[in-house]
Amino acid sequence: MECYGGIDAGSTYIKAAIVDNNGAVLGYKVVPTGIDCRTTAREVFYELCSEVGLSRSNVPDIISTGYGRRLIDIASEDVTEIKAHAESGIRTAPDGRKIGTIIDIGGQDSKVIIIDEDGETKNFAMNDKCAAGTGRFLEVLSRVLEVAVEELGPLSLQAKTPCQINSLCAVFAESEVISLLARGKDRANIIAGIHRSLAKRVSGMARRAGLEPDVLMTGGGALNPGLVAAFEDELMMDIYIAENPQLNGAIGAAFLGRNSN
Repeated sequence: MECYGGIDAGSTYIKAAIVDNNGAVLGYKVVPTGIDCRTTAREVFYELCSEVGLSRSNVPDIISTGYGRRLIDIASEDVTEIKAHAESGIRTAPDGRKIGTIIDIGGQDSKVIIIDEDGETKNFAMNDKCAAGTGRFLEVLSRVLEVAVEELGPLSLQAKTPCQINSLCAVFAESEVISLLARGKDRANIIAGIHRSLAKRVSGMARRAGLEPDVLMTGGGALNPGLVAAFEDELMMDIYIAENPQLNGAIGAAFLGRNSN
């Protein structure tokens, strides 16, 4: 059986996925990138092949994407994150949804991709210069709040009066959060305020890019229900979640490999 592989070499995590000729996702794996992106990618992909009962020869084409895409020596081709995320987004959206906008909240950047009626990328915007608006922003502030990242979403949904976070810079926002804690503000309200601040920043980017419904959210941020709710409030529309949102880039890369054969 011939299959197709995708590797999303991010700065924080390496994501790998394998799809078959019919487009079914056979398996995927996520591991920390570590200090050697190339070696980590090779090891995680071979482990994934073993887990799904394939040999390396069963996966002749591997497409890489992400920050480290050009470092992946087992890849036959590399593609941009925009192309990979767009390809997967239109395929992994809930049934019946015609995706017009993909919002991807990753660890080190955030992306907005506008999709036309034919499923092609019409426009995109990307924030990779500042931590605010990314998963890194939430990681930094979770440490200040002494709350695990995975607990941020459920806690924020308990907020009654979300705090106003005015700083758009991650460094200044950290100081603002420390000040709010010193004033005795409830953590749930602070977290909800952080989510609103992030959603406002990225939603502005989406509007400037030409926001179109339906909106699909991908990346690790899509696993945070509080952040999803903040986007729904900010954009005043439903937000749909991709299947396996953190794997969106790797799955999209694998689909692109399948499409080229």
